[in-house]
Parts: sequence; C-alpha cells; structure tokens
Amino acid sequence: MSAPECPGCQTSKPLDFDFSMAFQPIIDASAGKVWGYEALVRGVAGEGAYSILSRVSDEQKYRFDQACRVKAIELASQLFPRPDLHLSINFLPNAVYEPAACLRATLAAARKNDFPLGAIMFEFTESEEMTDVDHLKRIITEYRKMGFITALDDFGAGYAGLGLLADFQPDLIKIDMKLVRDVNRSHARQTILSAILYVARELDIKVLAEGIETAAEFNALKAAGVRLFQGYYFAKPAFQALPDLQIDVSGPATTKILLATA
Repeated sequence: MSAPECPGCQTSKPLDFDFSMAFQPIIDASAGKVWGYEALVRGVAGEGAYSILSRVSDEQKYRFDQACRVKAIELASQLFPRPDLHLSINFLPNAVYEPAACLRATLAAARKNDFPLGAIMFEFTESEEMTDVDHLKRIITEYRKMGFITALDDFGAGYAGLGLLADFQPDLIKIDMKLVRDVNRSHARQTILSAILYVARELDIKVLAEGIETAAEFNALKAAGVRLFQGYYFAKPAFQALPDLQIDVSGPATTKILLATA
C-alpha cells in the first residue's frame, strides 16, 4: 500500500537559495573511534547556519527540511570512509506533515547513494516548542519502523524536558552544552547529570554529551558513564569534509587513545 499524500508536498514554497553542509564528529570514547558525524547547515561558501536558516520562511520549512536530508545523505555517502559510521540529521517536527509520505525523499536518497537506513539518526530539538506531541509520537514510530535512530537534541535546555521522555523514548538523548560546561567544577551540574544518566539507563536510552570544550569536561563525563561525545575539544565542523582527528585523549578517567577518522 502506498504512503498517504502529504499536504506539504503540494503546498510548500520552493527554495530560492542554495546551501551545503559541514560535518562534526561524534566520538565513541569507550571504543576510541569516531561513531559518526552530524551534518550541519552551511552556505555554499561555508557561511554559518544562520545565514541560511534566517532565509527559510514558514512556507519553505517543509521543502527545506526535505532538502537538508537529501543533501546530508549525498555528501555523507561521498565522504564517509567506513560503512559503520552514523549520519546525524536535524529535522523540524513542526515541518513534518505526514510521517510516511515525508520519508519518500529520504528513502530515495538512501537507495540512490547506497546508504544504510540503520546508520541514519534523526535529531529533533527540545528547544523547538512541540505544538502536537501526539504527532511527534507518530513521527518517531514511523522512523523506527524504517530502521532509523531517533535522538532528542539539546536535552535540558528546552520546553518539555523530562515530560517528553514520559510520553515517548527516543533511542538517544544529547545533553545540552549548558549542563556540560564546567561540569567538572559544578556539584549542581554533576548531580543533575547523574540523575539524567540514571533515567536514561532505566529507559534504555543512549546518552551523548555535546559541546565538550576541555579535557576536564570530557574526563568528568566519561567517569560518570557517558560514552558518546561531541564538541570543539575533538574537532570543529569541517565544510563539505570530515575534519582531521589526531587528538590525544588522556586524563584520569581514560586510557590514552589516538582518534583517527578512518
């Protein structure tokens, strides 16, 4: 049976600008290797995300969301040196109309580029107000049915917080950088993060700490049980490329490992 029609497919306004992507690594510190990369919107000359996002009108949200998925998959298929690397793509829940129909372009791009569906992670951000939680549940259900990984971004900084986890459980949560910053020196942050990690373990949800900038932050979080990391400490995003990762990750909570892209 074919997927239902999606109103956005017919009514969304065409894009009047072009864009590209930068890639930032996600590190699996326990394995000592790159777990995957997040695709981040950039201008065609490498301009920051705001230069593009500020041009997206409400009538273009759907078309832009679809175009971002296709662009990310196309570039990742050209750049990724290993078949086990994950690709993380941000999506706008309020721009998705009919979950099954809105996956058509994503599935077509994955097939065309021979990119495994199980290696694609879709991030939705807690900082975007969820106008229809039941609709978001339907999106998550449909994405999981297709084999995609689902992630809640900016956890601890947005509208819903733990309430979202009570309604449904994504595969992964990304701890917001505001909770990460100087966690090694903040008892309050350590206590909050310990509680989040406990909840995640009980609900069988993976945890990723984003915005890591120092070895002290990394070591404190790894000692607490976090396995996945992202931030400038490892590498800044690289425009249409994978950044070099020759980082000596050492400290009281780690063994010395040398991370490499390949």
